[in-house]
Amino acid sequence: MLENLTQRLSRVIKTMRGEARLTESNTQDMLREVRLALLEADVSLPVVRDFIARVKEKALGEEVVGSLSPGQALVGVVHTELTALMGGDLGPEASELSLAMQPPAIILMAGLQGAGKTTTTGKLAKWLSEGSHVQYGRKTGKKKVAVVSADVYRPAAIEQLKTVAEQVGVEWIASDPSQKPEDIARNAVDYAKRHHFDVLIVDTAGRLGIDEAMMREIRALHDLLKPIETLFVVDAMQGQDAVNTAKAFGEALPLTGVVLTKLDGDARGGAALSVRHVTGKPLKFVGVSEKLDGLEPFYPERMAQRVLGMGDIVSLVEQAQKNIDMAEAQKLATKIKSGDKFDLNDFRDQIVQVKKMGDMSSMLEKLPAQFAQAAGQLQSGQAEKQMRRTEGILNSMTPLERTKPELLKASRKRRIAIGAGVPVQEVNRMLNQFEQMQGMMKQMKKGGMAKMMRAMGGMKGLGKLGGFGR
Repeated sequence: MLENLTQRLSRVIKTMRGEARLTESNTQDMLREVRLALLEADVSLPVVRDFIARVKEKALGEEVVGSLSPGQALVGVVHTELTALMGGDLGPEASELSLAMQPPAIILMAGLQGAGKTTTTGKLAKWLSEGSHVQYGRKTGKKKVAVVSADVYRPAAIEQLKTVAEQVGVEWIASDPSQKPEDIARNAVDYAKRHHFDVLIVDTAGRLGIDEAMMREIRALHDLLKPIETLFVVDAMQGQDAVNTAKAFGEALPLTGVVLTKLDGDARGGAALSVRHVTGKPLKFVGVSEKLDGLEPFYPERMAQRVLGMGDIVSLVEQAQKNIDMAEAQKLATKIKSGDKFDLNDFRDQIVQVKKMGDMSSMLEKLPAQFAQAAGQLQSGQAEKQMRRTEGILNSMTPLERTKPELLKASRKRRIAIGAGVPVQEVNRMLNQFEQMQGMMKQMKKGGMAKMMRAMGGMKGLGKLGGFGR
């Protein structure tokens, strides 16, 4: 989503490489390009003006040390100000979700219809129930979570939340369209207290546009519930409208934070840079895919790094640690170390592990720009399709064939191809990729990481490591 902004800023940085020092003239030229990049990304004009003024003031006073080029020095200033713009100046605890109240801690979800409130309610419930919540930099453990819908206007809104709650494995508190929202909320709090829930998330009604009746209702719910967190859910695809909506909700409700959904869409990304500035409230979460695990805590500094093409390796590692089965990884490492042969069963296990890491596009976005561009040529949709095809071929083999790939002659390959619904050439291609990976594992056994990296250098493209890409 922020790709265009990243590309523009990268071009700006390249133009500064030949400059010996930062002057008012070359800084002014670069800031003009930064301004255009931000406006193209649909960042609101007042936000752009303030941002450019702060960058200019700091850049002209910036001392360029010998190890830095003027472009790098300016990137440092832009990175610092981007981080502040998205909430970094509020401190690391501001983006954390507060649950510091007598259980149940109540979270009220607000926003327009279609912004993704109900799905985000489910994602947040899953995130909390799995033990991902962090307070003052430390995980607080798994939470017992209940959800309830006070949306009595949208058809099937209550049933939608029930379905989402079942999918993520949290308690759904029944409600009915014939009830008043205040009664639903009151009953839900009573139920959550009696059954000792840690967290109660209340999904509220949205409208197609802001109206006084909607604001009166949600203010009444807020006064009744006294939530520890009031989260405004906004669709990143709305652009400038998202900012205007955020402003209206911020004036009507004591918001504690913002959740920006659909950050994986093809909009220009300006809302991510504008909404905190307009509301004065921190961004707490971003929705990065339609899947129910597609919710990530928002870190201003990491997002600033991604915008500037530096990538977000910390989040990528966290995503890997969360989803990869470390016992399986250790088992493979022990097998390779002992000299046992890496076979097609192991190859299949590696593909399963890669798939567990989640949506390929969200992973590629976290890579530094030069790597993301190379990996992006694979196209994440095609990479995932190829992975599924490879897994299908492996599943069409017998356990003996996976253990002894040398048995795979022409007649067996034809049978496997028919079983997987692919041409025989696909089976041969997969076997070639497997042999490359086998060679890489041998290098690891013989000489460790340095030799493995040289082995990888001989392979064409990052995608072939996981059996996908061509």
